[in-house]
Formats: sequence, structure tokens, C-alpha cells
Amino acid sequence: MSRSDFLPFARPDIGEAEITEVVAALRSGWVTSGPRTRAFEARFAAYLAGRGRTPHCVAVNSATAGMHLALEALGIGPGDEVIVPDYTFTATAEVVRYLGATPRLVDVDERTFNIDPVAVAAAITPRTRAIMPVHFAGLACDMSALQRLAERHAVALIEDAAHALPSTWRGQLIGTLPSAATIFSFYANKTITTGEGGMLVTFDEALANRARTMRLHGISHDSFERHRTPSADWYYEVIAPGFKYNMSDIAAALGLQQLARLPALHARRQALAARYADGLAGLPLILPPTAPVGEMQAWHLYPIRLAPEAEINRDDFIAAMAARGIGCSVHFIPLHRHPYWRDYCGVTAADFPIAERLFEQEVTLPLYTAMSDADAARVIAAVRQIVSR
Repeated sequence: MSRSDFLPFARPDIGEAEITEVVAALRSGWVTSGPRTRAFEARFAAYLAGRGRTPHCVAVNSATAGMHLALEALGIGPGDEVIVPDYTFTATAEVVRYLGATPRLVDVDERTFNIDPVAVAAAITPRTRAIMPVHFAGLACDMSALQRLAERHAVALIEDAAHALPSTWRGQLIGTLPSAATIFSFYANKTITTGEGGMLVTFDEALANRARTMRLHGISHDSFERHRTPSADWYYEVIAPGFKYNMSDIAAALGLQQLARLPALHARRQALAARYADGLAGLPLILPPTAPVGEMQAWHLYPIRLAPEAEINRDDFIAAMAARGIGCSVHFIPLHRHPYWRDYCGVTAADFPIAERLFEQEVTLPLYTAMSDADAARVIAAVRQIVSR
């Protein structure tokens, strides 16, 4: 099989509009954080605006950076605990360690893969400062239950929304709920991409201002502010030991055009997910849950689970798909299986029976907007052939 016949797990959907915008950024002479970054922040805020409220949006070079900035702005540090799901990518927990705080890992809901509010409630201690839910694969967590817990125990909610653009909870877009902050990812395989990048969203002006300062070395005002006018305002002050987390105008140029295409991109993901649901029905698989009627689900991923009746394990299934020229992935290797988190948190697989079971069964099928209907049909045919033997 030639390389051109291989169907990858993911591929960014970049069109001529994005290429034109990036070229314009390059020709403008301003390629770091500047006018396009500001425009991207403003348009993202406008997209989320509703019910008379417009959030503050802070563009950063990754969702990891955004989560770190949100925790830092809340003053979380040594001696504090932050509750995170065991079934997530390491970034959700590692940002807690950046600040010397301790992640408390909890199990997830078996149907949705999302953090289990009952497990969260059991993990809260006097040291708990925040809860960081992850909207797995683009299906919103039970934010009402989590909000009640946060309010009852006076802790912050910081949403890891890397998968969740555009998802809703009870009719509200993720990013507009009463959380301390919500962080989106624009990594290469996300629902929109800037190559590398993210957006911190908050209604807390003080948190947003702190994040803006800390994303660029703790400097009192950034380079764009100092140099966009022919003045002599070259002076700045370092007011805190900050980080290098700013988004470039090259990345923002991509983001501007991707955001404009978001409705069409989301519609295509929905169509592909529906095609999978129809084509894979009746097989010894557990298909991903769908959002309630009237809600939006981002469909960043299409995670299936191999039922025991499939009579093939997850690793052999992925190998069989690869032999047919189709790339798959696994989301995620639970944190308790990684040596660092296992040893630091002092946990074992027995502490997370649901996450462990999900991991052993889960396979993520290709789902990206550049896929054709023929590509989706090819995936469905391969899956049917493998599990129907």
C-alpha cells in the first residue's frame, strides 16, 4: 500500500483563505503578537458573547499555557489541591505541578468518559482550591453538578475545553458558563486550528489582566502596545516573573479564518459522526454517547469501545486497521498508568476501575473535516470486516 493510500487519524483542514491570511501576516512585517492576535481575541469573544455578556479572551500559544495562566492568576500554589480526571491528557494535571500544587486524580463516568461529580465530591478536602473538568471528545461534562459542588465548597472551576468548541451545556456555549476560566485548544487536530495555540476565556477582568501580563514575561505592556504608534513610549516594567506564552500573528491569521469557518466545520463533523453511528450500528461495539436533543457536541473525536463480543482486543484491532491503511489512536492512556503520576500521586489501577476499563476498550477512529464520504465508508467497512469475523 502506498503512502498516498493511507488514511490518517487526523489532518488539519486548511483552505486558500487561511493561506492568504497567513501570507498577508508575513508581508505585513508584524509576525509576533500584534493586530491579528488582537482581532482573533475580539472575534472569539464576539462568537461567545450572549445574554448581554462578552467574555475576556486571552490568546496563548497552547491550551496548556492557558490552564497554567488561569491557575496562576487564582493564586494556586504549594499546599493546594486541584481535582482533575484520571482519564485525560497529562497537560491537565501537569499545569498543577508547575505551581507546586497537587493534582487529585478522580475516576470518570463510564458512559461519557467525563469526570464523575460523585467522585469529585468524595475527593474534596480543605486543601482543594479548584476543579478542572475535561469535556471529553466534545461532549460537555455535567456542569450543573460541578457548579453546585464548586459553590458549596468555595472552590474555582477551570474548564479544560480543549475538545469542546463548539459544545453546549443546557443551551449555553462552553466558555459562557459561570466558571473562573475556560481554556480552548487550537492544536493541529482540534475543531479549529492555529497550528499551535489556545484561548483563555473568562468573565473575571482581574484574572484576564493577570493572564495577559504573565503570558509575556510579566511585562507591564506588550511590544505591540509599545510600537504600534510612532511615539517614544519604549519604557516598560517587569511586575512579575512571567512566562513566554503569547500567540503569534501568524497563528492568529490561521485562527481568524478557521473561526469564520467554524459553523461549516462543525456541521461536517456532525455529518461524519452521524455516518459512523449509522454504519457501525449493530456491531459488538459501544458507540460514543450523543448530546441531548437541542445541545451541541463538538465531535472533536469519535471514540468507540470494543465490546467483549467483538472477540478482538484493542491493540490487535488497531493493528488490523493499520494493515488496511487506516490510522487510529487511543484517547487516553489514563494518568495512573504513567510512571510519574503513578508514583507522585501514589495510585494504582485499582483506584480507577472505570478509567482502566475504558482504556482497555477504547479506540478513536479518524474524524476530521477533510475526510470525504468515501473515506468514512472505508473506515466503516474496515471496522465491520474486523469485528464481524
